[in-house]
Amino acid sequence: MTSGNEIIPAPRAVEGPARCGVLLDDRTTLWAAPGTETTERWLRATLGAALGLPLRTGPEQARDGVRLLLDDTMEPETYRLGVGVREGVEIRGGDPAGVFWGAQTLRQLLGPEAFRRAPVRPGTRHGIPHQIIEDGPRFRWRGLLLDVARHFMPKEGVLRQLDLMAAHKLNVLHFHLTDDQGWRIEIERHPRLTEVGSWRSRTKFGHRASPLWDDRPHGGFYTRDDIREIVAYAADRHITVVPEIDVPGHSQAAIAAYPELGNTDVVDTRALSVWDTWGISPNVLAPTDRTLRFYEGVLEEVLDLFPSEFIHVGGDECPKDQWRASPTAQARIEELGLAGEDGLQAWFIGHFGTWLAARGRRLIGWDEILEGGLAEGAAVSSWRGRAGGIAAARAGHDVVMCPEQQVYLDHRQDGGADEPVPIGYVRGLEDVYRFEPVPPELTPDEARHVLGAQANVWTETMEDAARVDYQVFPRLAAFAEVAWSPLPAPERRDFAGFERRMAAHYERLDALGVAYRPPGGPKPWQKRPGVLGRPIEGPPPDC
Repeated sequence: MTSGNEIIPAPRAVEGPARCGVLLDDRTTLWAAPGTETTERWLRATLGAALGLPLRTGPEQARDGVRLLLDDTMEPETYRLGVGVREGVEIRGGDPAGVFWGAQTLRQLLGPEAFRRAPVRPGTRHGIPHQIIEDGPRFRWRGLLLDVARHFMPKEGVLRQLDLMAAHKLNVLHFHLTDDQGWRIEIERHPRLTEVGSWRSRTKFGHRASPLWDDRPHGGFYTRDDIREIVAYAADRHITVVPEIDVPGHSQAAIAAYPELGNTDVVDTRALSVWDTWGISPNVLAPTDRTLRFYEGVLEEVLDLFPSEFIHVGGDECPKDQWRASPTAQARIEELGLAGEDGLQAWFIGHFGTWLAARGRRLIGWDEILEGGLAEGAAVSSWRGRAGGIAAARAGHDVVMCPEQQVYLDHRQDGGADEPVPIGYVRGLEDVYRFEPVPPELTPDEARHVLGAQANVWTETMEDAARVDYQVFPRLAAFAEVAWSPLPAPERRDFAGFERRMAAHYERLDALGVAYRPPGGPKPWQKRPGVLGRPIEGPPPDC
């Protein structure tokens, strides 16, 4: 059994633990107050299955039972987990999410066996020391971006990622569904988006400068029912799924499916296919009414599938060369009195910001959308550093901090020669642990616009689930603590203490089957010798 001092992310306060405590066995009952049904189901299906505990329904005050309660005097997502002799286990939450996060902590207290799918020692009594844990999150947005456009992840893999997020108390899945290399969501009114746009003929293996290719066709997409299942599965774990439909750049897969979406007066868009390499495609959407109506139709179906407050529209890395050469684009700039091609992009994004607001949703996009002004209520994902987030917060816009120099998990974890497909700066476990989401330049009023933080997983060089595991873990555990726990300033954080707690956490990850990067370096089968990356030497810039 595990003490409260080995919990990740670290709780706010732990009283105890003491030697005596509670034993859970096949006689242990579960009582759940109205409003806690999602946690009740999860405890039986997940914890019960792992430990062989039926957790039958019993009276509220059953000796050594488990009780789930709501307490409206507590803040949202907070919980109080009490373990006491003759009192059993009580999880009291400020809302249903708080109760669920308390159940995640209970699972950690029960040791690594609680992270398996079936009991390895049937009939065992599972002890939890007497203690009281009081806890709650620092940020309301604790996110993970999963890029399924570059390398498709089948539905079962996405559901597994949601389970891993829940185990670390992360609550937003940023679902990157479209890009130059693939369109991954079924849209009924535009079937060629998946018939054509979800498959590419081959794939670059390694960085885009690599001479290596995987000549097998690659692709896949989620049906509308797949999406409904993913959203419902996430909701049961108190995770919000925020979809991303990228416009006006990163759109070659859509143009390959529907050539009229591209700048047909500049290039022969009928000759385009889904892109098979990495980088930034020059083929971007045409700024026409036809394109706007097409994507309004896409977004109508997206809104039907995703109930999230925010819808991500991308807005990043849009090359302007085709617009400069396009008589149609230049006529639109003149017609609207825009400030050149940058103004045209701002107009494009602004259109969808207004369109979403009229339907009760909020636009969020990468920090390029700040250029040319941003509609009231829109939010920014600050990826190119902290500067975009600072500018947005000072302008009164909400911000999610996800700077590539700090929390892009495709960046390499070590500078050693064995690191597979080394991309970007070295960002090890300690680097992520010392990431601070709130820029010190912000005043307290401005800092209130920082909704939280997000770690981004771009999958150009992650061809399968094992590669995703390797890049994401164990760093996601450090990120989760940054996003959840009230840590001191980066230089005063107890990384040595975090490493000690990680010793217990690695056993949990082992039980879950996570192919994480071992502290001592990659195992032989985790290496990718001879596959070209793009390492950048030295510390990342402070921008």
